[in-house]
Amino acid sequence: MKPVVVLDVVGLTPRLLAHMPRLRAVADKGFQAPLGTVLPAVTCSAQSTFLTGALPTEHGIVGNGWYFRDLGEVFLWRQHNGLVGGEKLWHAARKRQPGFTVSNVCWWYAMGADVNFTVTPRPVYHADGRKDPDCYTDPPSLHDELEAKFGTFPLFSYWGAGAGIASSEWIVAAAKHILDTHRPDLNLVYVPHLDYDLQRYGPSGPEAIAAAVELDAVLEPLLDTEAATVVVLSEYGITDVSRPVDVNRALRAEGLLRVHTQAGMEYLDPWTSRAFAVADHQVAHVYVRDPADLPAVEKICGALPGVAEVLGEEGKREHGLDHDRAGDLVLVAEPDSWFTYYYWLDDARAPDFARLVEIHRKPGYDPAELFFDPANPGAAKARAGKALLRKKMGMRYLMNVVGLDAGARAVKGSHGRLPSTVDDAPVFICSDAGYARERIEATEVRDLLLDISLDAPEGQ
Repeated sequence: MKPVVVLDVVGLTPRLLAHMPRLRAVADKGFQAPLGTVLPAVTCSAQSTFLTGALPTEHGIVGNGWYFRDLGEVFLWRQHNGLVGGEKLWHAARKRQPGFTVSNVCWWYAMGADVNFTVTPRPVYHADGRKDPDCYTDPPSLHDELEAKFGTFPLFSYWGAGAGIASSEWIVAAAKHILDTHRPDLNLVYVPHLDYDLQRYGPSGPEAIAAAVELDAVLEPLLDTEAATVVVLSEYGITDVSRPVDVNRALRAEGLLRVHTQAGMEYLDPWTSRAFAVADHQVAHVYVRDPADLPAVEKICGALPGVAEVLGEEGKREHGLDHDRAGDLVLVAEPDSWFTYYYWLDDARAPDFARLVEIHRKPGYDPAELFFDPANPGAAKARAGKALLRKKMGMRYLMNVVGLDAGARAVKGSHGRLPSTVDDAPVFICSDAGYARERIEATEVRDLLLDISLDAPEGQ
């Protein structure tokens, strides 16, 4: 059997594929089909469905983060695979073929997964507060093996104002090395590049085409269909947006959201708030402490410009999102809108982490982290230069370059709602025409990958 390489090219759509001749050649040799996604159409939920064949109702990944009710904290981008319920692809494969081997290069919830090779971003958090780029690997020896060959994982090009092609180049190179050296049966590879400029500038501009062309060239080492069966899929398509929706500010204005203050800064207080939202691109989970407040909260949220739907229990059930981790209400944005996490009413009272790339402390997703503060990018870059100098000197530093309201207004692309057209929806490509289908649902991906990996076309 040939190994299988599964490239999760996040943000890939038929519209962008038109500018990627190397990927189109894979489709021409095999097949291309529309790929259904899940609500919310975000990385953690979609990947968990691809790998388990289940909806969020069952696997429990209701977004890139949620309110952990048992801890009283909002956390995004947790990494432990134990959070994902359901039978994973590799467990099903090992039932049919004991000894089936798997490599995971940067798919989410990698840590603790019982695969054979793991590579996932993981900074070094020094005791004095400094943060240095790095990655986590299993086996541990793989870390030095990859670093000796390709250098330190370029964390600061993986996310933030400096996000760019370097991180995708490193990921592709690492995945190719593992494939050539260790020959796993299944190779999962997450490639993030299309996420960046499509959120910064939107999918309709020249920057999107340039990003697609650039990434197509980078992917070439993993597209040799003689050495492996190649599958390319995506989680969502990014759409043009122009309107940020401050749902938490609306809840605060109505006296439902509360904050506590330290050192002159305001922090969301989930313990005493009657209602608050965890924003996640174009979907927001609204947690309501007292069921008696649900009608009022639903009315407030539904009246906000930019909110298309407010899902209660029935709506969540219809979308496969009725899980204890989900909000009591789930908001879906209009196509041109997205949700901020902002809860303060005066920027002077914002917490210091609001101006940082700080994906683990913010109680919601913040795409403004992709920009040097649009209100004054020159000053933001100067602060970044000063911070880098302090870093080189071994001193503590703050990379406080993220804008607040100006940053939110600068965002031109988002995702999370279900796609409106096939051209802007996810796509599934396979180099082997023997597995061709007219359409593939997200819940069908696991079993299709299983068949491809075990060389068992449908019907055999």
